[in-house]
Amino acid sequence: MDFSSVQFIFVFLPLTLFVYYLLPKACRNGVLAVFSLLFFVMAGYRSAAVVLGAALINWLGGLLLERVQRKRPLLVLLVGCNAAILAVMKYAPLLVETLNPLLGGSLPMVSAVLPVGMSFYLFTAIGYCADIAAGKAEAIKSPVRFFVFLAFFGHSLSGPIVRWEQQAPQLPCRSESRRVDADRFCAGIKRFVLGLSKKVLLADQLALICAKVTSVPAATLPAPILLLGYTAYMLQFYCEISGYADMAVGLGHFFGITLPESFDDPYCAKSVTDFWHRWNIPLSDWFRDYVYIPLGGSRKGEGRACLNLLLVFALTGFWHGAAWKYLVFGAMHGVILCVERSGLRRLMERLPVALQHGYTLAMLWLTFVVYGAPGMREALAALRGVLTWQKGAPGYEWQAFADAKLLLIFVAALLLCGILQSLLPRLKQAARDQSVPSVPGMIVLVGLLFLCVMRVSVGTYNEFLYIRF
Repeated sequence: MDFSSVQFIFVFLPLTLFVYYLLPKACRNGVLAVFSLLFFVMAGYRSAAVVLGAALINWLGGLLLERVQRKRPLLVLLVGCNAAILAVMKYAPLLVETLNPLLGGSLPMVSAVLPVGMSFYLFTAIGYCADIAAGKAEAIKSPVRFFVFLAFFGHSLSGPIVRWEQQAPQLPCRSESRRVDADRFCAGIKRFVLGLSKKVLLADQLALICAKVTSVPAATLPAPILLLGYTAYMLQFYCEISGYADMAVGLGHFFGITLPESFDDPYCAKSVTDFWHRWNIPLSDWFRDYVYIPLGGSRKGEGRACLNLLLVFALTGFWHGAAWKYLVFGAMHGVILCVERSGLRRLMERLPVALQHGYTLAMLWLTFVVYGAPGMREALAALRGVLTWQKGAPGYEWQAFADAKLLLIFVAALLLCGILQSLLPRLKQAARDQSVPSVPGMIVLVGLLFLCVMRVSVGTYNEFLYIRF
């Protein structure tokens, strides 16, 4: 069930809020636990079983970690269990696909069974166990509190990854201190609607351009169309995942839970290093604290630091998807960061800001082509086509890939991915503060919500017609 679906907006969320505020405060953690489990059940019983199993393993593991003297072997076992769940559910098909040509096709084909948000809550669980083993956190005694911490439906779809030290004050046993006043509830509505608008009005429409461009062999398309299609993908990807992040923050406000911010205008970065300080911040922090620093970080010389960066970003790329192109995407970022660390970043800082932004966007575009292409062969063909500015086969015009409405949405997304926020800092502040919107702001939000509901309702109706007839 998607946050932008009619079922979630008009059934699941209102019902959750009604029960949450109807029952006594002492029951509120239980209400969130039950509805979070129901959220996974609606995605499939197998998803719910995996979530419950992972929650049970890590809850018991945390209690044991706090009691045993030798914590390291148990921590390795718990990390291995979480990694095994992720590997079986997400990466088994890729492994079979890779090995079958070498083994003569003897391995049976398997399909990925990926419960919603599995990577996020398994990484959350690994960080929780590591913090207990390091003495940075105390084990959660209540299984209900632990389940809400791990699998609260608000951050299940697309994160953010949460830390127990951040969430502990917000999940008291009796929930008395988790209060929501009118201002905060209105802030939740504002943030949810803005995130929903990013997803439905921008990302879903930009995806139409991407789909049309990537459905045609890159070697036959003119360079301007390739540039348009993969730039649209770059914008669509950001609008979608940052939209989910905004909706997650808004959902947290409804229930008195503060979730960490995930994005800070990443396309305004002045280097790729700066980009990763702004992009999916909780994920970047997680890899820094639980992979990069334990590997030695930058404490063992520049050569070891670059090796650690390459390993971390290869894992980061693989985390994004079960295909070799994601590994290449992560490795490319690791190489760029090593080059910047070796002196390029200091050199870039002497250049005008516009050139710094231009360099960063160019590097990001090159890597997002790899990320968004159907495969590595198509990615290389698209890069070759743009870098050589190929003419392509005759008959391909940009009007076939983006009409006037889609081009207008493309320009709007381009402006809203950081340009307007940089020119108008108050716009960004108004979107994130916990105050009641002004009357004009309310009118804008109502208009955006109406457009979103119309869009998702039409999509649901069309899907119903397809299934029914």
